[in-house]
Amino acid sequence: MHRILIADPIEDSGLEILRAGGAEVRVVQPEERGRLAELLPGHDALVVRSATQVTAELLAHAEGLRVVGRAGIGVDNVDVAAATERGILVVNAPTANVLSATEHTFALLLALARQVPAADASMRRGEWERKKFVGMELQGKALGVVGFGRIGQRVAARARAFEMNVLAYDPFLDPAVARRLEVELLRLEDLLPRCDVVTLHTPLTEQTKNVLDARRIGLMRPGALLVNCGRGGTVDEAAVLAALDEGRLAGAAFDVFAQEPPVDRRLAEHPRTVTTPHIGAQTREAQERIATETARMVLAALEGSLSVTAVNLPFSATGTRGEPFLALGEKIGRAAAKMHGGPVSRVEVGLWGIDEGLRRPLTVAVLKGVLTPSVGDAVNYVNAERLAEARGVEVVTSTHSRSADYPHLVGVDLAGGGESVNLSGALFGESDPRVVDFAGYRLEFRPEGCLLVLRNRDVPGVVGRLGSILGDAGINIADIHLARRDGDPEARAVLRLDQSPPESVLDTLRALPEVHSARVLEL
Repeated sequence: MHRILIADPIEDSGLEILRAGGAEVRVVQPEERGRLAELLPGHDALVVRSATQVTAELLAHAEGLRVVGRAGIGVDNVDVAAATERGILVVNAPTANVLSATEHTFALLLALARQVPAADASMRRGEWERKKFVGMELQGKALGVVGFGRIGQRVAARARAFEMNVLAYDPFLDPAVARRLEVELLRLEDLLPRCDVVTLHTPLTEQTKNVLDARRIGLMRPGALLVNCGRGGTVDEAAVLAALDEGRLAGAAFDVFAQEPPVDRRLAEHPRTVTTPHIGAQTREAQERIATETARMVLAALEGSLSVTAVNLPFSATGTRGEPFLALGEKIGRAAAKMHGGPVSRVEVGLWGIDEGLRRPLTVAVLKGVLTPSVGDAVNYVNAERLAEARGVEVVTSTHSRSADYPHLVGVDLAGGGESVNLSGALFGESDPRVVDFAGYRLEFRPEGCLLVLRNRDVPGVVGRLGSILGDAGINIADIHLARRDGDPEARAVLRLDQSPPESVLDTLRALPEVHSARVLEL
């Protein structure tokens, strides 16, 4: 019998599922919260919401703990690295609030467009000022959806019911998929000037932090509305304040903030904003789904199933022998996606000499690596296939016997947007992932760190000139890998650098007559 400790309250429906699954469930009472470290030993699973901090120190007391279930989407309150180190699987409920967040987006938009909060406050003061609250109709207006994933697509569907024209920006959505979804896919700089309303539904990653900065907010149509019901930090809040004060934006609605709760209250208290305290998931239905999805995930994880929304490596499901292969697949997939750099419509995974039991997990690991640059931590080993399907990405796996050169080989071919990339990788010493083939060139390098990738003419002196330019800029070359093909006038080079070169150095390299292209990958 599994023993499960519930540290934060969840809906009774979740508790009923756990008990029906044969688990012994203990709910921590309010007066017991200070004794959590004392209560935890001997339990197979711990279920928390946002109140309990699952720290490395707490996990040090978690003898026998196999699963942490986060009843919600984010895992900011869980030390995932510490859990992984201890072989503890962390699962969550990433789809439970999709509908509630979609609907709250429209609650904010309608409240903003019709000035509902201000009109309500006026009525409560005993006033009757109809002419003061002139709103905006949604019919016929252009809605720009930034981030066209599960929530963004549902927002678009509901916007069409309001007879709005939908435009979308998503750098990792293939144009063919956009056509199938009947949405016009644009560059962000082209979308912003055309929209009356802009709404954000993108994860927070290094690439999306302040994706709407002062420059891009300046591109928005005068009098436009802005809604952020996605992730705090994807909008430069100071730039929004400036645009509101200057009248360039007619209004803005926020459910999420870069800092929560916000210390700077100017945005929350601005007369042209509608703000809520991160309540996109706060519906009865969403809370029920969060409880039931988490309960099912915890039970499945305890049974060793891969069909769980795990946010860390499922060691218990694949075993230590599979871990290096999953790491290889993920690194090769991520490197290929970084090299491709655009929307992907097809992922083909080739496996040579891989045991049957590892083929599907390894394919999913590759897919997770391919999607990570675009969706960040939102992708894991289970939802990778679902996210790929939602984006219209075709996934094909081919299996082969051992290759001539390596006992185990993983190949990745990416296609989309008229571009293609192919890489192959192998394990060295059973745990050292390396690329061994890049676009048909026999190049061997570790897919990690800062890599300078070049296409160049196969002529004498190229390496010396590269070294001189980098050396003059104070950039050290950690290692260099070169390859050419017989009869081919072009060669490839991959240099691992200790420092990332500025764009000016790359421009100098590209200006060399021998260099056809130069780009930097941060892996």
